[in-house]
Amino acid sequence: MPPAPQGASVHDLLSRGAMTIKGRFTASSNATFLVTCELDGRELMAVYKPMRGERPLWDFPPGIYRREVAAYLLSEALGWKIVPETLERHDAPLGPGSVQRFVPEDGDSHYFTLCADQRWHSTLVTIAAFDVIANNADRKSGHVLLAEDRLWAIDNGLCFHHEPKLRTVIWDFAGEPLGEALANDLTTLLERGLAADLEALLEAPEREALLRRTEQLLENGRLPKPTSSSWRPYPWPLV
Repeated sequence: MPPAPQGASVHDLLSRGAMTIKGRFTASSNATFLVTCELDGRELMAVYKPMRGERPLWDFPPGIYRREVAAYLLSEALGWKIVPETLERHDAPLGPGSVQRFVPEDGDSHYFTLCADQRWHSTLVTIAAFDVIANNADRKSGHVLLAEDRLWAIDNGLCFHHEPKLRTVIWDFAGEPLGEALANDLTTLLERGLAADLEALLEAPEREALLRRTEQLLENGRLPKPTSSSWRPYPWPLV
């Protein structure tokens, strides 16, 4: 596999590269494909999630692939860079969908194994905070990957609902303080507001709820604990 191009070239390849489907991830609940994006003699492996391959959901509207893109934009706006480069593509082989840079994870690690290693705790707290404000309804253990000697948060399609829906396996850090760095990043997000490209991907109630969750997390200063409400705080399956 050719080495992954860095910087702006990744965006060029994802947005304009000729896409070829190489295979399908059969374990995914929605149609998900491994593709190559080729441009000017360069090649990049990517994950393509077409809208036409989404299963209908009772609580999320069609087009959850756009929430994958929104999660990337939110991660970038915060400066946390925990979501691989993800763009919306309309001229893809199976129609509109998200295209995300493929990260070559080790195949063995996931949240439950990574949590046992102290060196990843800071990043896991960051991912936990991200899921709180993004209102991630499906943070499974396998959605946290070790690749390129760092952690990545993938499969972010079930985010940004305006109603509380947080379901995650990352509860080991519940009650811990955010810390000054994360608090500063959240404050900056609120001061700047949501960028136009992120706003365009969300409905008005979702944008308002995102900012409200950010304010609440800042006010509390700590990661939340599972509530005793009827809402199940864990995804299924866990991995």
